[in-house]
Amino acid sequence: MNQKNFTLPAFAKINWFLRILGKRDDNFHELCTAFQTISLADYLTFSDSDELILTCNDANIPTNEENLIIRAAKTLQEKFGISKGAKIYLEKNIPSPGGLGGGSADCAVALLGLLKLWDLKISLSDLIEIGKNLGSDVPFFFFGGTALGIDRGTEITEFSDVTEKFILVITPNISISTPLAFAKFNAPRLTKLSSKSILKICSDEAEKLFSGQTVPLNDFESVIFEIEPELKRVKEALLSYGAKRALMSGSGASIFGIFENEETRQATLKALNGEITWRKFAVATVSRNNYREALKNVLDVVSD
Repeated sequence: MNQKNFTLPAFAKINWFLRILGKRDDNFHELCTAFQTISLADYLTFSDSDELILTCNDANIPTNEENLIIRAAKTLQEKFGISKGAKIYLEKNIPSPGGLGGGSADCAVALLGLLKLWDLKISLSDLIEIGKNLGSDVPFFFFGGTALGIDRGTEITEFSDVTEKFILVITPNISISTPLAFAKFNAPRLTKLSSKSILKICSDEAEKLFSGQTVPLNDFESVIFEIEPELKRVKEALLSYGAKRALMSGSGASIFGIFENEETRQATLKALNGEITWRKFAVATVSRNNYREALKNVLDVVSD
């Protein structure tokens, strides 16, 4: 890899399940979720520059400080006293917003790429701290594969990789406000539980789901489907055409379906051809090893 000009993937995520355990004393919500990287990806190209410049193939994506990539870069400049800049080109493929973590993935990969470009080293704990201050999903993207998330989703524990080859993600032309989703859910105050207890709850939920003892749940669905009935229609369509499971990712607005084989997935895509306002992505899971392999040339900036 030419250190001064290189391209990195920023993989999307889905949530195998998402439970809202309650509202904490700091007014954030305690979450219990299982993240999964998937093969849909944005791509970030880095090169040297005296200035900090972000460009993008999607005119709807901001390229100023509203974008987490710029905020990530400025955070590193301040932390390490960096005066030089960088030119970053973002090829945007992940729907935004869509509940697929595209902005957070871009942010995490921007941090890794810029550390490499600027010849910097950082501890994993410091990197995670920077990530969680930029966005709740960002720390997950330093791990990839299948992982549990508690706290605000920021405390990550690696989990045995789940493999699904035939996933169909559908993102209708809908924008969901995450703060509105939390407000509508109206979670009760959290019972006093330690992080260790919450992690055990989350781990048990994952074990039951992946062993087929329980069905996947996303607590946001109850309120989001009421706000946007179109999302419920997407889920029902996926199930009616043969998905063995379907669930909303994050707080929306993407629904993913898991299929037994490629034939059923392709038949579903064909049946949904008429839904011209639904973006459709045929994807597979990305394991932790494959994730790290895709980013191996920049992960060496992180020390234990």
